[in-house]
Amino acid sequence: MRRVLVMIAAIFGLSGPTWAAEEAADPAAADASVCSACEAALELALANPRRAEDRQRDAYRHPAQTLAFFRVRPGMTVVDYAPSGGWYTRILVPYLGTDGRYIGLNPDVRQGDEQQKRYFAGLGETFPAKAAEWTGVSASTIGAYNSDDLPAALYGTVDRVVVFRMMHNLLRMGMLDRELDVIHRLLKDDGLLGIEQHRSRADAPAAYVDGSKGYLRQADVVRLLEAHGFTLVGTSEINANPADSADHPEGVWELPPTLRTKREELKAVGESDRMTLLFRKRT
Repeated sequence: MRRVLVMIAAIFGLSGPTWAAEEAADPAAADASVCSACEAALELALANPRRAEDRQRDAYRHPAQTLAFFRVRPGMTVVDYAPSGGWYTRILVPYLGTDGRYIGLNPDVRQGDEQQKRYFAGLGETFPAKAAEWTGVSASTIGAYNSDDLPAALYGTVDRVVVFRMMHNLLRMGMLDRELDVIHRLLKDDGLLGIEQHRSRADAPAAYVDGSKGYLRQADVVRLLEAHGFTLVGTSEINANPADSADHPEGVWELPPTLRTKREELKAVGESDRMTLLFRKRT
């Protein structure tokens, strides 16, 4: 019941506690024990053959800094939530290396509508072969599941879960509560959850941050994660974009790379303003 109440408060802008943890120091900067090989391994991963359009997004998505902030290291087991076309797959698979494990995870859509099933269903059947083609590794080394068919042995074994620009979809599709519980169960006791998400203005009206426009308020996301057993350990402005007004009538898709409304002036804005948050599993 407490989870439901906190979610309602977050979504509809009701009053809630002040989250001092949002002022936490950048954990990547504070982590002085970063392995010396990590930076070189990440540079090599970024240098691997990737689509030209993917490389163009680097200027807005800052993959090296983002993965460093999330404390992703070679050799880890990492779940990439809703990998879609594999933008981060192409980086993570070579970066994690032969001692690491990459797992793509899509939501449980057994009760979803036809559009959700078309977009998310059957990841285990289709994704490993695609990821192998993108990265040059064997398909047998790629894990891929929907959350309803996860092997029980995976629970409690994952070092990191990363969720890129997906929280709004989970919210608007009514999947958020269930999927955050799955993520919590997957992580080790010291596991971390990294979230990058389109960020609305702090005073955006509730109707604009219901997920349908792509934008969420950062304070709401923190409250939601806290309500689902996570503790905020750091925030970063790596993926901030002050040029984004975050109030587009057609939502985030008016901006590049989608440019839904073909407004030429929005090309100069670049991609959306984004929050970058790191949470620890609370046990």
